[in-house]
Amino acid sequence: MQQDIFAALRARTVDALQGLLPELPAEAFSRVVVEPPRDASHGDMATNAAMVVAKLAKLPPPKLAADLSAKLAELPEVAEVAPAGPGFINIRLQPEYLRAQLPVVLAAGEAYGQGAATGHKVNVEYVSANPTGPMHVGHCRGAVVGDALANLLAKAGDAVTKEYYINDAGAQVQALAWAAFWRYLEVAARAGAPGAVLDKLRAEPENGRAIVEAEFGTTLQYGGEYLIPVGEALWAEHGPALMDPTPDTLLAIRHATVAAMMVEIRADLAALGVTHDVFISEAEVVAAGKLEQAEQVLDAKGLMYRGILEPPKGKTPDDWEPREQTLFRATQFGDDTDRPLRKSDGSGTYFANDIANHLHKIERGFDELVHVWGADHGGYVKRMKAAVSALSDSRVSLDVVLTQIVHVLKDGQPVRMSKRAGSYITLADLIDEVGRDAVRFTMLTRKADAQMEFDLNKVVEQSRDNPVFYVQYAHARIRSVLRAAGDPADFAGADLSPLTDAAEMALIRRITTWPRVVEGAAAAREPHRIAFYLNDLAGDFHMLWNRGREDATLRFIRPEEPVATKARLALLAATGAVLRSGLQVMGVTPVEELRDERKGDSAEPG
Repeated sequence: MQQDIFAALRARTVDALQGLLPELPAEAFSRVVVEPPRDASHGDMATNAAMVVAKLAKLPPPKLAADLSAKLAELPEVAEVAPAGPGFINIRLQPEYLRAQLPVVLAAGEAYGQGAATGHKVNVEYVSANPTGPMHVGHCRGAVVGDALANLLAKAGDAVTKEYYINDAGAQVQALAWAAFWRYLEVAARAGAPGAVLDKLRAEPENGRAIVEAEFGTTLQYGGEYLIPVGEALWAEHGPALMDPTPDTLLAIRHATVAAMMVEIRADLAALGVTHDVFISEAEVVAAGKLEQAEQVLDAKGLMYRGILEPPKGKTPDDWEPREQTLFRATQFGDDTDRPLRKSDGSGTYFANDIANHLHKIERGFDELVHVWGADHGGYVKRMKAAVSALSDSRVSLDVVLTQIVHVLKDGQPVRMSKRAGSYITLADLIDEVGRDAVRFTMLTRKADAQMEFDLNKVVEQSRDNPVFYVQYAHARIRSVLRAAGDPADFAGADLSPLTDAAEMALIRRITTWPRVVEGAAAAREPHRIAFYLNDLAGDFHMLWNRGREDATLRFIRPEEPVATKARLALLAATGAVLRSGLQVMGVTPVEELRDERKGDSAEPG
C-alpha cells in the first residue's frame, strides 16, 4: 500500500481523466494536483484536475468536473465527491480507508514519509562561516536551517552531502592572524622575553592593542578573549621564533589560528547537533588551481573577455577607477552585469574563488547545489547562479536559502553581548541557556527569510504558546499512555473500527498528510513547514486527550473495552511514530517524560 494517499488519489484521478480524454497526451495532466482543501469542512482532498485540463480538452470546466466527479465517486476509497467553483472537485474519503492507513504507519514506524530514492546527488552547503571566532547566534540560524533542510531532502529521497566551506583565503583571515600575533606577543611579554615592544606591553598591558597597532602599522579587527588560548598555544609550540611578523611567520600563525578556530567551531556545531560530511578549504581549492581551471572552462565556452565595467550605480566609490579587467559574461545567464574575476594585483576576486569552489562541487558529480546564506548575501545570488549554469551547461541547479537575523531577548530586553566573544552572543551561550533541542526547534518556527525574536523566557515556558513544549509534551503524553498499557508492540490485525469520534478521525487525517508535507517542504526548501506540521499534529492529539477527560468513553485505556483500547493505542503509537519522524528531520530528540509544572502533571494518563 502506498504511504502517500494524496499521490495515490492523484494517480487515480489522472487515470480517470485519461479514460475520459484518451486523445490528450500524458503531459496534459502534469499540472493536476490533489491536496487538502483550504476549508476542512469541504472534505479530505481537493483537485484542480478539471480546471487545468479543460482548455486542452476544449470543454467547459464545470462539465469536465461533473464527468470526472462521477468517475471518482466509483472508487472504493471515496465516500463523496462534490464539484465546486470553476472546476475544482472536493473529495471525502471513506473512514475505513483512512483507518486502514494506520497499519501502514505502524509498519513503517519512524520511516513513514520516507520518499523513494530520487537518484539525485545534492550538496547542501551551510554555516561556512569565516573561521575568525566562535559561532554566534547569526550562524546558529543558518546552521539549524541548513542541517534540517539536508535532513529533509534525505527524507524526501535525495542522496545528500552536508558540506562546510571554510573561508580561509581572504583578508579577514589575514586580519585574524595579526590578532593572534598580538595575543602571542602578550604571552611572550608575560614570559619575560626580551624586546622593545614586549617592554611596552609589560609596562602598559591594558593598552596592548594600541601598542601592537602602532608598532607594526596594522589594524587589529579581532580582539575577543577567545584568541588568548591561541596566543598561548603559539608561544608553547614556537617560543620566540614568530616574533618577527614576516610573510612566512604570519602564514604559520594563520594556519595555526584557523585550525584552532575550526576545532572550536566543530565543537560548537556538535553541541548544536550539527555534523558535516565534508569540510572544504577555500585556500586548498585555490592552491589546487581550481580558479585557473574554472577560467579555462569559461574561456573555452567564449564566456571570458577583457573589458571595462561601467561605474557602480548610485554614488561612485572614491577608489573606483575605470580599468581593463578579466570579466565573466554573467549577463548571458541572468545576472545584472558582467563580473570581474581578477583583482588589480592579479589574485582572484571573492567571486572568482567561489567559482572555483563550485567547479569543485560540479566535478564531484552533484546534480543539485543548495546553499544557506545570511540575508546580507541576497545580492550575490544571481551571479553565483550564473556561474553554476555556465560551468555546468545548465545541468546543475543552484538554490539559495536566505536566513534573516535573530534578535535574542530576555525579560523583554536584548541580551547583553558575550564577554568572551567581545561583540556578540555566542552559540555556546545560547545552548547553555536553553538547551540544544529548544534552540533547534525554535529556530525553525519561522520561515528562514523572516526576522525572528528568540525570547529566552518563552522558549522554556510550559504553555500552548511555546511550540517546543507543546510538541514534546504531546510525545511525552503518548509515551506515558503506552507505558501504562505495558508498551504493546503488536498492533497487527487490530480492529480499528471503534475509531469513529471526530477528534480521532481528525488525528488520522493529519497523520496521513505527513508524506505529502515532507515532499512539499523539500521541494520548497522550507524546513519550517515541519515545525508547523508537528505543532498541528500535537494540537490534534491534545484535543483528543482533552476529549477523553471530558468523555470517559473516549479514554485511551478502558479495560472493559479491550477492542477499543487496542484501536486507540494503535492510533497513539502511529501518532508518536510520526512525531518522532518529524523531530528527526528537525534534529530534535523526542522526550519520554515531561512534567507540566503548571499542573504538577507528568503527562501520565488520567
